[in-house]
Amino acid sequence: MSETATATATVTTHCPYCALQCGTRLTRDTGPADGPATDRTGPGARTTVHPDPAFPVNQGGLCQKGWTAPALLDTPGRITRPLVRGADGVFAPTDWDTALDLIAGRLRALRDEHGPDAVGVFGGGGLTNEKAYQLGKFARVALGTSQIDYNGRFCMSSAAAAGSAAFGLDRGLPFPVTDLAAADVVLLAGANPAETMPPLMRHLSRARLIVIDPRRTPTAETAALHLQPTPGTDLALALGLLHLAVTEGHTDREYLDKRTTGFESAWRRAAAWWPERVERATGVPVAEMREAIALLAGAERAYVLTGRGAEQHSKGTDTVAAFINLALTLGLPGREGSGYGCLTGQGNGQGGREHGQKADQLPGYRMLTDPEARAHVAAVWGVDPDTLPGPGRSAYELLDALGTGGGPRALLVFGSNPVVSAPRAARIADRLASLDLLVVADFVPSETAEMADVVLPVTQWAEEEGTMTSLEGRVLRRRRLLTPPGEARSDLDVLRGLAVRLGQDPGRFPTAPREVFDELRRASRGGRADYSGISYERLDAGEALHWPCPATPAGTAPHPGTPRLFLDAFAHPDGLARFAEVEHRDAAETPDPSYPLYATTGRVLAHYQSGAQTRRVPELSAAAPEPFVEIHPDTAARLGLAEGAAAEVASARGSTTARVRLVPSLRTDTVFLPFHFAGAGRANLITSDALDPRSRMPEFKVCAVRVGPAPEAAGRDDAGAGL
Repeated sequence: MSETATATATVTTHCPYCALQCGTRLTRDTGPADGPATDRTGPGARTTVHPDPAFPVNQGGLCQKGWTAPALLDTPGRITRPLVRGADGVFAPTDWDTALDLIAGRLRALRDEHGPDAVGVFGGGGLTNEKAYQLGKFARVALGTSQIDYNGRFCMSSAAAAGSAAFGLDRGLPFPVTDLAAADVVLLAGANPAETMPPLMRHLSRARLIVIDPRRTPTAETAALHLQPTPGTDLALALGLLHLAVTEGHTDREYLDKRTTGFESAWRRAAAWWPERVERATGVPVAEMREAIALLAGAERAYVLTGRGAEQHSKGTDTVAAFINLALTLGLPGREGSGYGCLTGQGNGQGGREHGQKADQLPGYRMLTDPEARAHVAAVWGVDPDTLPGPGRSAYELLDALGTGGGPRALLVFGSNPVVSAPRAARIADRLASLDLLVVADFVPSETAEMADVVLPVTQWAEEEGTMTSLEGRVLRRRRLLTPPGEARSDLDVLRGLAVRLGQDPGRFPTAPREVFDELRRASRGGRADYSGISYERLDAGEALHWPCPATPAGTAPHPGTPRLFLDAFAHPDGLARFAEVEHRDAAETPDPSYPLYATTGRVLAHYQSGAQTRRVPELSAAAPEPFVEIHPDTAARLGLAEGAAAEVASARGSTTARVRLVPSLRTDTVFLPFHFAGAGRANLITSDALDPRSRMPEFKVCAVRVGPAPEAAGRDDAGAGL
């Protein structure tokens, strides 16, 4: 009896989805060993994933999305050749030279006629550090445009703004995830990790949880205390909690005097928010507020963590600042075993906002308006700092300006799907349709790709090398297992191909990830997010390196990285944390007789972001196949809606259709919709485009709606049928 040899390859890498970046071992078995194990075409070829038990964040666990991630590698409909839309409106495959020549020619013509800002660039929080860095460089050097931002503006920007103001530095978690496992109490403001990042719950099993959320989420089900405020009133609740912390004697005066500044100004605002006033504004009983403060203040090890529910508001920066004020009052940040943190969402949401694809930033978390920062980065890039454009429009403002008199006439999209993910989505689709040129680089036919003039097939996670930065600021290696299918190329290859056609020296835009990272290290040196002491060699040797990790002089020991920030001092020049003077204000839109209910949006366990990837995974699509709206049974009865009925949810901006789910634990004045679905089921057809004045975050989490029977049944979404 003989055995047939098989070709097998395995790499240690990380899950392609959320900012936990769970450690995985990815294996490709091609069946009979007729070729290399990286071959994806052999009969019986399959890729499997297993959690890496040595990686401390997920400790041998994965969520449903992580377990099924390999299914996306061979998904039907994968884009494998460049596509150009013809005069008849139909896509036709072409070769790379033709596609890139076409794009570059049209970009040159638009720039010549309208100036460099006639071209915009829209990036993504899932791009590797190398891609995010090179994208920002490409926009500012090859295109000369200020019009670049990315979808992370929709995710973590409010927490980033508040954290930078309070601490002098923004890193989602200024401590390792594993520190949470020893916590006694954790307050989660607007976060639902039981669905959005389930492996994190392993580290929260010991703690007593205080969950602030209008919904009784799976995370709230596990909590010792669930505070259920009216949507849009988190800031009032945070002020009320601070009021109780002070009036009930829980302030850490020694900490306040030695490590902070501005407490008195913040307290003057909070003093006006006595408990009974807060209860009237939020609906949260005074007794529950007192219990929350007693739990936090009585804990030896306590944390305050914010998520999108606190951040995605027109006052999101102030809301996060209010929760930071609470944490500072209790003496938590900068103390080992306690602290404040933001649960960053996207896979590289942390690194993606550090290295230059954000409208106002340069690599190393440098600000584009800082002359010294401009000079340093320009020297690394070999250009005159005066040629670098200034700050451009934020993400929504960039999208909203497309095709208008003063806005970009062309847009290049990398790693994002704004047709589904942007607020007021119908308007954004109209703006995209008005462009002279829309180019989308993606590996699946997203809804935005379906609208493009040119679609460029790019690699995905298991087909490329690079680095990602997790929510705890740890830089991680993404490793290649497979050769890309068809003619798919790395985004780095795409950027170089375009840059050269636009007149750049080929050496200025390398395509080897390691080479790009080495340049990123030099560009970040001395910045707030200093990666200069991190190298592929150190990462491949297994070192756990958290930024800042500056380079050290030759012949000296390398910097070990900084897993825990602020233990000795905060990052402001005087070493002190800043309280913020904030005041509650209503959401930009509140219910009225025409739109009498609040709507809020969020994620579900089976899907991720716009769903362009997860809706293509059969197991995940089966678990959550169609849009739905959660509504309290009493509210539904008044509206003539039954379980499973098709409902129309309408706001002043548009309407969406979804199946009714009756949820007795939901507030009677509130409905909830997940935002992962496309077509007529897009939740963002109704969301508000009101922006936070500092972070420019749209108000995804609250708008006024009316709900009633749908004029037509809510059908299942057929993702990506047009390509």
